[in-house]
This record gives sequence, structure tokens and C-alpha cells, in this order.
Amino acid sequence: QVQLVESGGGLVQPGGSLRLSCAISGSFSSITAMGWYRQGPGKQRELVATIYSDDKLKYADSVKGRFTISRDKADNTLYLQMNSLKPEDTAVYYCYADVVVFPRQYTYWGQGTQVTVSS
Repeated sequence: QVQLVESGGGLVQPGGSLRLSCAISGSFSSITAMGWYRQGPGKQRELVATIYSDDKLKYADSVKGRFTISRDKADNTLYLQMNSLKPEDTAVYYCYADVVVFPRQYTYWGQGTQVTVSS
């Protein structure tokens, strides 16, 4: 069983910073991609950032230049550094991982962590 556990959400003022973490555990062959989605109040879930196994990165236009995704391959922990936060970044943030459990690939999700940007 593969599990993803997130941490690091909270309340922050506009212009502030937060760092989200997502630890993956369990038995699997490899990780092809990890990333973050978010769902704001009354909005659809949207992709925020992805890091691929070859270290290529992908960001939503709304967070480019403000958010940085990274991964510690030694312990399979995913991070999202969020700077210059705006009220519109308020959302539940979910990490995900595309994992190979030989011979198939599966997508696993974390439970979500709330980020609130407000003065």
C-alpha cells in the first residue's frame, strides 16, 4: 500500500510564504511524477506544479515565479515552496504521485492540506 502524507498548510498573510511537504511511503518500483493540485472554494481542482522523474518541472501560469516544486529523492519527500502568496491561492492543496507498482502505474493522492491567505 502506497501512502502520501502532507503537512505544512496554514494561515498566512498576503505576501507571505509557506512550504508544503508530502512524504510518500510504501512498496513500489519507481515514481514517474509527483506534484500538487489545489481546489479553492467554489472552484475546480487545478494542477499547480509537477516534477517528473527526469527532474523536468511544470507550473501553472498563475504560480510561475512564486512557487517552487522540489523533491528529495533520498527519502521521497515532495515540497512546494510558496512565496508572495495571494488571497486567490487559498485552497486545499493535494499532493499526488504516479507510481509504478510493477507491472502497472497507479496514481495516489494525499489527504489534502488547507492553505488560507488572508489578512
